[in-house]
Amino acid sequence: MLKHTPFHDFHVQQGAKLVDFAGWEMPLLYRSILDEHEQTRKSGSIFDVSHMGRLHFSGKDAVTFLNKVLTRNISEQKAGQSRYSLVCNESGGVMDDVIISRDVKNWILVCNASNREKLVKHFTKVRHDLDLDFDMSDQTEGTAMVALQGPKVIERVAGVLPVDIKALKRYQFESGSYMGMLKFTIFRSGYTGEDGVEVIIPAKIAGMAIKLIAGKTDKPDATIKPAGLGARDTLRLEAGMPLYGHELTQTIDPLSAGLGWAVDLNKDFIGVEPLRKIQADGPKRRLVGLELEGQRIARQGTPVLLNGQPIGEVTSGTMSPTLQKSIAMAYVDAAHATEGTTLAADLKGTQVPAKVVKLPFYKRAQ
Repeated sequence: MLKHTPFHDFHVQQGAKLVDFAGWEMPLLYRSILDEHEQTRKSGSIFDVSHMGRLHFSGKDAVTFLNKVLTRNISEQKAGQSRYSLVCNESGGVMDDVIISRDVKNWILVCNASNREKLVKHFTKVRHDLDLDFDMSDQTEGTAMVALQGPKVIERVAGVLPVDIKALKRYQFESGSYMGMLKFTIFRSGYTGEDGVEVIIPAKIAGMAIKLIAGKTDKPDATIKPAGLGARDTLRLEAGMPLYGHELTQTIDPLSAGLGWAVDLNKDFIGVEPLRKIQADGPKRRLVGLELEGQRIARQGTPVLLNGQPIGEVTSGTMSPTLQKSIAMAYVDAAHATEGTTLAADLKGTQVPAKVVKLPFYKRAQ
């Protein structure tokens, strides 16, 4: 039996094509992936991300625990501040990539839907092994979460919620209430390469909240329209953002993934020793962007070749709606990861030229 988010009725009313995603029935698309992608880049879209895990931590040893399981040093993180981080296993592989936020009284950790149960089990074991005193509360199914993304989103939402959203810097957040009844936490963050916010609200008032926050989404000229997982994937790929299960796995380390900025090797955390060695020796492979000649798409698992010999593998690929180019991310041998290097993608026996390019593929105008 698939789980439903608090916005399930909204998805049905909007004519969404629903699919199984990590045990949740989620909208793949409403109109078309291309239309929803362009709507996000030009105006604004609302994405249901309620399936993502939301864990709360508080208590005496919460900071000690989080510093042990996260790659970022969160000791000096201030209330109202969020940070991207990773949870690693003992060998330095990535168990998940997360956003950790410090609220006034507790910490909020947002993780991927497919990894929530794995992380809860891992965190419970660490707490037991180290005999740490803190509270962990899984708030996922008691709350709802939406992402509003696009160049016109901030202006639209700023006129609705009683928070100075325009004053929030990226990776800052604020909590508040609307008319004393709609409690919310709003984050200036997202996963599309556009400006925007992510909002957590109580599940029981989600239906009312979505109309308030996004407005009349079914109007042809609506500023904000619903978008599904399909457009979310093409948008994040253009923005060069990793997706767990593709660019990040338990056998891929964050340094090879180009995420060294989110790893503090000066502190002790689970997996730090293997990562210090990788840093000292240099990663054997690196995540790169590829631009392919022609219109064919290199999907996950496509071999990457140099002079006919395999030197890597594609992790994600698509035809970029914004750039009108076939793009992909891939891990290749570090010696051949230099920008401008010409490689090839093996598309079912056809070697298609693929040039190494700088990530991200797309960057919004500031």
